[in-house]
Amino acid sequence: MTAARSIIPAPHGATIILIATPHAALRKRLGEALHNAAFVENAGSGAEALSMLERRGARIVVLDRNLPDLNCDELIGVVERQFPCTDVVLLDSATGTIEIPEELRANPTYRCFHEFNSTTGRIAVTPAPIPPCPAPECAFMLLPGMIGSSEAMRQLAATVRAVARHSTSVLITGETGSGKELVAEAVHKLSSRVDKPFITVNCAAIPETLIEAELFGHTRGAFTGAVQSRLGKIHAAQGGTIFFDEIGELPLGSQAKLLRFLECGEVQRLGTSDVFRLDARVVAATNVDLEKRVQQGFFREDLFYRLSVFPIELVPLRERLADVPLLARHFLQRLTGNDSMSLSPETETKLAAHSWPGNVRELRNVIERALILAAGRTVIAPEQILVRKPCASVRATSESS
Repeated sequence: MTAARSIIPAPHGATIILIATPHAALRKRLGEALHNAAFVENAGSGAEALSMLERRGARIVVLDRNLPDLNCDELIGVVERQFPCTDVVLLDSATGTIEIPEELRANPTYRCFHEFNSTTGRIAVTPAPIPPCPAPECAFMLLPGMIGSSEAMRQLAATVRAVARHSTSVLITGETGSGKELVAEAVHKLSSRVDKPFITVNCAAIPETLIEAELFGHTRGAFTGAVQSRLGKIHAAQGGTIFFDEIGELPLGSQAKLLRFLECGEVQRLGTSDVFRLDARVVAATNVDLEKRVQQGFFREDLFYRLSVFPIELVPLRERLADVPLLARHFLQRLTGNDSMSLSPETETKLAAHSWPGNVRELRNVIERALILAAGRTVIAPEQILVRKPCASVRATSESS
């Protein structure tokens, strides 16, 4: 780690500090002391901290040496490799001390940690009031993190708010890049579980041989390479929400165990007969036709019906083109961190005329590329908007809808 790192943009331009400790009272005290100097995020476990870093990043992560699920030293290594712009500050909840790396102690960014007192929970900070968000599209944030004013977005917001207050399983369907994970986060943030963990599992990114250990945990020696016992991600989501992205890629063997958890709330770690009773809400997402996978024998029918108690289908961006200018201006403000750049009327017209086969994710990439091409200018012109032609399957879908 080095002190010469750029600050990652945070909401309203603040610095993001992620506090990872299982002690809610300590998280609260630290958060209250830091809120004038930074935008504070909280995680109750190592797995949740990694999930949050993957989703939104952080300038500083405060890691408790006594995490309930992951070895702290191993987690530091992961952070250093995967998130090189994030500095690690260690918190020892057993002694109430904060350890700042030697190379960072002279950096004024870290002065807020120097006088931490474990008895009073106070941190000496220089107040830095957070200015109000200047972006006009903030008025159209119908769901946390989601921009839009179209009727489709208003209906989605009403649906999410209705189901969020319940613990019902939710299945989110929609094309790649349409915002399924943001909807899952909104379900969590609008629920009574908001202060508990939100854990993400990408079912397509974990090898089939390791998926059960990742989800349900394992004991030491349960399989080759299991050098220490670990809690699974479902256990890490205790009291909160676990989000299964690309649920259609979950192997059949693991589907049976997930069904058992959904029906009984029980989890059995690999290598032991001990059963844990857990409470974690399940939200799943897929961009494939799960009913077709059921017919093909790749997905359990009983699990499909158990997951889809409350289905939410996301409308592709091409069917809510009125939201494109709002989203484009939102991404422009987030990428620049200010209002120094704007879109010409002709540019907005060009954006609204595209069918967006890659949905919101494609739009963000197009705006980022346009910013690079418009270096030295204050207005993005139409010629800086480079979009790809949709493939035949997308055109057919668009024409038939």
